[in-house]
Amino acid sequence: MRSSRKTGSSKLVKKWNKEEILQQVIQHGQISRADIAKQTQLSRPCVSALVEEMIQDGLLKEVGMGDSRGGRKPILLEYNYQAYAIVGAVFEGSALEMAVADLKGEFLARYRKRLAQPADGERVIEDLAAGLDRLLAESSLPRDRLLGIGVGLPGVTQRGSGTVSFAPSTGWMGSPIRQTIEERLEVPVIIDNDVNMMTLGESVRGVGVGYSNVVYIYVGTGIGSGIILDGQLYRGSRDAAGEIGYMLIGPVHSRRDGAYGVFETHYSVPGVKAQAKAFLSDLQEGSSIIETLIGQARQDNQEAARLLDDVYRHWAYAMANIVSVLNPELLILSGEMVHIDEKGVKQIREWLTEWVPVVPRMEKARLGEEAGLIGAVHSVLEAFPSTKLLDK
Repeated sequence: MRSSRKTGSSKLVKKWNKEEILQQVIQHGQISRADIAKQTQLSRPCVSALVEEMIQDGLLKEVGMGDSRGGRKPILLEYNYQAYAIVGAVFEGSALEMAVADLKGEFLARYRKRLAQPADGERVIEDLAAGLDRLLAESSLPRDRLLGIGVGLPGVTQRGSGTVSFAPSTGWMGSPIRQTIEERLEVPVIIDNDVNMMTLGESVRGVGVGYSNVVYIYVGTGIGSGIILDGQLYRGSRDAAGEIGYMLIGPVHSRRDGAYGVFETHYSVPGVKAQAKAFLSDLQEGSSIIETLIGQARQDNQEAARLLDDVYRHWAYAMANIVSVLNPELLILSGEMVHIDEKGVKQIREWLTEWVPVVPRMEKARLGEEAGLIGAVHSVLEAFPSTKLLDK
């Protein structure tokens, strides 16, 4: 028993030492074995032996010579960000966006597919599997170098249980979707709400960088928001925080099981288009309804001007409600909202100034369709930090 405990203890110490070395390399970007020994207070022979193992495992690589300090020039080490890869995927409305990235989060290949409508859950998973095969082939990556896949899904997602408790657009009501995807793709899966993934993306790479209290508002097939409070993504007691599509904004109706909320029924992209069809007969598929209404209003189409004002006003009602409760530093407008012109932004800001005591900074999302993918990749990096790669 003593021998067993001693062996186990020595393996643990070795792993801790490797973690120390890996953290030093990542922190410094490039560093020599001698400097690692100095920073970690490990012996040079210990550092050299462990570094050699980590080079063999593909986690570290030698990248050239450093400056001499009186003796031979030291060989510099660097973290091998290409040691493993990560895939991000986001379903939004009628499209599937996917990307494969290295451990820095830099995209290596992209994939996009239009989804058949109405969406079918089983078909969507097959589309996901086909997209993964395509990405691995394009990037020449073997499947065993794939660390995991982050998937942004519409609806209320329970990350802990891996289920989607409410998703009217796909029919995933209470199904164990994470397990289903993992079994089909044969890789670890992290799931989250699609707008949460977009929020995370804008916070780590976009207009949300540097802000601790942010609300990201997305208008697309539905309406949703992502909430960051004190630097942490806020999910609520049952992971349903941010489902602002169910706000009672607009004509109230009795919602059937599986139906969309009041706000998104009337003021999501399909809701606005349905209202516009009364006076616009030639709406182009895939075109921006807000840009179309702005163009028509500039040509003195009074019905378009009235609808545009109505949409802006109701979107502003939601912002006022959010600001009153959460007092964020920043509102990020995304999806169809990025097409609001300067006049519209000014009008919304004036309404908010009139309605609420403190108006936050308001910015349009910067990353576009990449936001969700960046967030999905980042969610895997959070779940599998670099030190966990030592267990693989």
